[in-house]
Amino acid sequence: MAKVYDLIILGAGPAGLSAAIYAGRDRLDTLLIEKGQDGGQIAITNEIENYPGSKVEGESGPSLIKRMSEQVAKFGAERVSDTIKSVELDGDVKVLHGANGDYQAKAVILATGAHPRPIGCKNEEKFVGRGISFCATCDANFFEDFEVYVVGGGNSAVEEAMYLTNYARKVTVIHRRDQLRADELVQEKAFKTPKLHFMWNSVVEEVDGDDLLNKMIVKNTKTGELTTIEADPEDGLFGLFGFIGNLPNTDFLKGAVELDDHGYIKTDEDMHTNVAGVFAAGDVRPKSLRQVVTAAADGAIAAKQAYKYVDSLK
Repeated sequence: MAKVYDLIILGAGPAGLSAAIYAGRDRLDTLLIEKGQDGGQIAITNEIENYPGSKVEGESGPSLIKRMSEQVAKFGAERVSDTIKSVELDGDVKVLHGANGDYQAKAVILATGAHPRPIGCKNEEKFVGRGISFCATCDANFFEDFEVYVVGGGNSAVEEAMYLTNYARKVTVIHRRDQLRADELVQEKAFKTPKLHFMWNSVVEEVDGDDLLNKMIVKNTKTGELTTIEADPEDGLFGLFGFIGNLPNTDFLKGAVELDDHGYIKTDEDMHTNVAGVFAAGDVRPKSLRQVVTAAADGAIAAKQAYKYVDSLK
């Protein structure tokens, strides 16, 4: 007979890791499932300055997540690497069907996070990894001394654009409005960055090239004017980074828990979903602020509620 855990946590980002720490301290028999590397999107973040207790002299996403993962190990959560394809969440025993097997538990915390929203231009898929990227930390070094464009106007887009100026000879932010949405402090820093430029009221309509990205068509959102941008002939390519928000990783959960119109898992303030014994935490749920600190808080709350639920079954 397959083992039935007290709790399964799906996803090892800040929310899932936080939940695993709290569940372990409460002596719940816990399984943490992650299909990739720990940390989710924070694992590819170069600099973290606003997480309480982070290193003042410099904290990166990977360094913070490494310490979180070590805490999880300390408190005894079991770990499995697998991709969950479907779930059965009704009933006293929840079942998660993975590529490598099935997993059962009395309670489940869904902390699957979100992934970058596509830029939305023609031919985009063809050039992902061939000039188009969604991770500055991962791919900045490929564009050293080249020109780079960043799509977006929020904190992530502006912060990543500033990071890219450490590698590219010129970075241009393409934003559909005439002013940024980033925090004032971030904007002030950006406008003082010499190699950072801005293309206002603009969206990328189409990208093109031979094997690598070297051409794109940009549309002015006010006038409709189309502008063709081509790579410097000596370069042969340029970089295009997209930072225009995220989409929740919930496709496999449709019909299993209640989702909102954007695909996020609906919860109350204590992370309960509409299914008894099933909780959600982190960027996979609707929230006004998507930061490491709020994800970690969600995970802690979800774990404590899961403990109460499992205890009530005794």
